[in-house]
Amino acid sequence: MKIRYFLPLLFLCLWSCSCAPEEIAKFAFSNMEGFLGEGFMPSEEIRALGKFESTSVNLSNSSQDGLEESTIFLKLENGDPKIMAEQRELLARKCAELYLKDFEKAADYEKITIQFVQTDSYNPQNVSMEEYVFATKDF
Repeated sequence: MKIRYFLPLLFLCLWSCSCAPEEIAKFAFSNMEGFLGEGFMPSEEIRALGKFESTSVNLSNSSQDGLEESTIFLKLENGDPKIMAEQRELLARKCAELYLKDFEKAADYEKITIQFVQTDSYNPQNVSMEEYVFATKDF
């Protein structure tokens, strides 16, 4: 008897979820930000600075020779070539500043690495990457 009520409810839940994938993604990101800290996901302001197609973040804690090092890796992909052609280091610094301002747990990390990645649309195996490393205490 209980299974008879459970199956329609399960179908209704799955059907409603498949119609709103944006809502599911928004829910997942909000839960992830709750766990990792407010501002973990890069803001639209950072994306707009270089008109980046995609952004991602990786948090790293490593230990070498008894020294602990914690780094934020902010990966910014396929920015507008006109914007990227001018003063990349200033753009990287501005992206780092904005990210650190928004991320509530930024003080837990010593460095932030900004990675600019450009992929050739005709040959996806042709990739260039440029990194800029800043101390978080400088911001």
